[in-house]
Amino acid sequence: MKVLVSACLLGHNCKYSGGNNYDPILNELLKGHEIIPVCPEVMGGLSVPRIPCEIIGDKVIGKDGNDYTYPYQLGAKKALEIAKKEKITLAILKKRSPSCGASLVYDGTFTKRLVIKDGIFARELKELNVLILEA
Repeated sequence: MKVLVSACLLGHNCKYSGGNNYDPILNELLKGHEIIPVCPEVMGGLSVPRIPCEIIGDKVIGKDGNDYTYPYQLGAKKALEIAKKEKITLAILKKRSPSCGASLVYDGTFTKRLVIKDGIFARELKELNVLILEA
């Protein structure tokens, strides 16, 4: 089975801070499956490290006050093309991410307050009826 996975969960140093969110239990469970790693933020042209961003309304705003919506949308589009090409039906994404969060994301105040909302990429995957699990 092919599984699309947020690259940071696999140990890729693509997190906004320059690190990763490696999950050893998840990686053990994924053994024997074909893994398709993606980082929509990097795929959209954002650097590592980068300014932390959160979603406010329909915009992705950085802690610096700048609008980063376009690179998030571009990265989501590129990652979605991969999901379609690979016929992905299951994705495991990083929870609370402005790209990959699939139920809760930070509210844009940079105070760790969560709101019920999908990240930019997760929303696109849901429209394809891809099952999303969060880690």
